[in-house]
Amino acid sequence: MSELSHLDEQGRARMVDVSDKPVTARTATAEGRLVCAAETVTLVREGRTPKGAVISTAELAGIMGAKQTASLIPLCHPLALAKVAVAITIDDALPGFAISAEVRTSGQTGVEMEALTAVSVAALTLYDMLKAVDKAMRIEGIAVVSKTGGKSDWPAA
Repeated sequence: MSELSHLDEQGRARMVDVSDKPVTARTATAEGRLVCAAETVTLVREGRTPKGAVISTAELAGIMGAKQTASLIPLCHPLALAKVAVAITIDDALPGFAISAEVRTSGQTGVEMEALTAVSVAALTLYDMLKAVDKAMRIEGIAVVSKTGGKSDWPAA
């Protein structure tokens, strides 16, 4: 593992200096899941949840969350995001919801944290809007599944 880039020589936290990095097109995709009871999925599918349009509200919350990443994560650079797309789909096999986010920018640092934040905030919003009908829900598997730009693409093409 490489040296920790967010610590200076004395071990103090610091924001990484990216001023010498080239500006490149950068993307990141993250995914996660909200696992719940099959009955909860049915309520959402039929539009009978107490708090209304939970999927569209959570998708919007995810977009808003991505835009606030630098305010939430202390050493993240504030970025001008070119695209944030959040998609939530019903997954009867879980049962629950599959959540994905794609984030794009042109800049000197990547957007993995923004994609992770988008998925996390969308999942938390779903949880908040459905907790009145399902106390046993759980958020799982939030991870970056791809990134492009900068030093490397992952997974490698």
